[in-house]
Order: sequence, then C-alpha cells, then structure tokens
Amino acid sequence: MKDRERRQTLATFLRQRRAHLSPTDVGLPPGIRRRTPGLRREEVAQLANIGTSWYIWLEQGRNVHPSMQVLESLAQALRLTPNERRHLFLLAGQPLPSQVSFSEESINPALQQMLDDLNPTPAYVMGRRYDYLAWNKAADVLFTISEASSPYERNLIWRIFTSPTMRERPNWEMIARTTLAEFRATHAHYPNDRWFEELIEDLKQMSPEFCLWWPRHDVRSALDGHKVIHHATLGHLEFEHFTLQSLNNPDMRIMIYTPNAVTRTKLQQCINRNASKQAAEHT
Repeated sequence: MKDRERRQTLATFLRQRRAHLSPTDVGLPPGIRRRTPGLRREEVAQLANIGTSWYIWLEQGRNVHPSMQVLESLAQALRLTPNERRHLFLLAGQPLPSQVSFSEESINPALQQMLDDLNPTPAYVMGRRYDYLAWNKAADVLFTISEASSPYERNLIWRIFTSPTMRERPNWEMIARTTLAEFRATHAHYPNDRWFEELIEDLKQMSPEFCLWWPRHDVRSALDGHKVIHHATLGHLEFEHFTLQSLNNPDMRIMIYTPNAVTRTKLQQCINRNASKQAAEHT
C-alpha cells in the first residue's frame, strides 16, 4: 500500500470507528444537537488526551506520524478490539508493541505498619487488578477481607458479583454498578494483561448482572466522599472515604475510610472482642 493510500485508509478507519461509538459508550454526557451519529472529533481527542487539530489531521489523511503512545491512546479511546488495534498500528506504519509482562504485586513492611497504626480506621491497599494486597484489622471487620473466595481469592470485583453476603446489602446494586464503572476505566489502562480478560469471562459465567452491565461501557473515576455502609452485625456505619497513591507505584491505591465518632466506637469494640476471643482460644 502506497503511503498516501495508507493514510487515507487510516483516516476512513478512524472516522468509521468514531461513528460507531456514542457518548454514553465512553462515559460522556449525550449532549444536544447531534446532527450525525457517533462521537465528535473533539471528544475523541479529549478521550485520547491529544490535540483536536492534530486528530483532525489524522482523519483528513494528512502526512502526520502518530507515535506508539498516541496510537495506544486512540485504541483505548475508540474501544478497539485486539484485531482493530492491530489494524490501527498497521495503517499508521508502526510496529505493534510486544506483550507487556506484568509483575506480581507486593507491599513493604512499612506500608503494612502504617495500615496497622490507622486502626480503628479501616484502610487497605488495592492493586491494579482490584485485589486486596494488604489491610488492617478494622478493614477486615468491615469487609471480611481475610475470608478468601476462590478462584479469585481476594478480588473486590469477584466478591461484589459472586458473594451472597455482598449481594444481601441493601445498596448492593448501587455499589456493584459504580465499582464496575471504576473497574472498566482501570481495565482500559492494561490492554495487554490477559488476567483481566479471564476475570471478565469468568464473571460473565457467574453473574447475570455483570453480563447485562459490562457491555454498557459505563466509565467513571474513583469518587471519594461520604460513604454509608450497612454492616451485618455492626449496623449503620458512616465514613469519609479517601484514596491515596504511592509515588513509587501509582498502580497501588491506599483506601482509607475515616469513621465518624459512633462508627469508630463500634469498630474499636469489635476489634477488642476479636482480640479477646483469639487470646482465649490460645490459652
């Protein structure tokens, strides 16, 4: 394919993929006065974090040369499948990036000590795959993290959609839908991590709600703020939720639930009861 023909084919491919997406597919408001279907050019540029004029040049078939990073951003913004992503790189004249190898996640003792020092404030560390990596006693009281749930032992998404205890919560649907939207936004950052795809396929087999909601492409970032949790034994609990990130590993998030006075007392009493019970069992 000659260079000019390749650029024109790339331009057509981008226009077609843009036309097949609606604002709601990518978490944008629907807006008004849309004369043609699909996303606007400036919306794609915004999602891909590139200049609008530069993206327009691509759709016009001009002689511009997008980098591998820009192509990855476009692939995520346009929700391309693996085959479509491969086609995008081919038309842009760029080699397809090799598969990324993701290392196992772990935390250092100092971080665990920090979590322990926060008791009775619940706090835990979540990895890029929404796995609980570390937690303190208050977080275990609140979320029963130490109780593994096979085959994804301590994965938050798996628990939300498969745990009978989680599904019994009065606000389960709201929790499930908002957490799933956050998970989809995170998932887009790791297109080469097959673990995500395996989890998604397994959830489709286990949860009708996941099958229904996942194709809707709801996307949102994590929202901090006031949280109300209805606990099976402690009852009504209230928190202010904060999310922190480590500069050394931004894939890890530290989730902190600062309780109000009444909730703090309930959590501390539960921690004390559990400690007394464990001491009695070892005497």
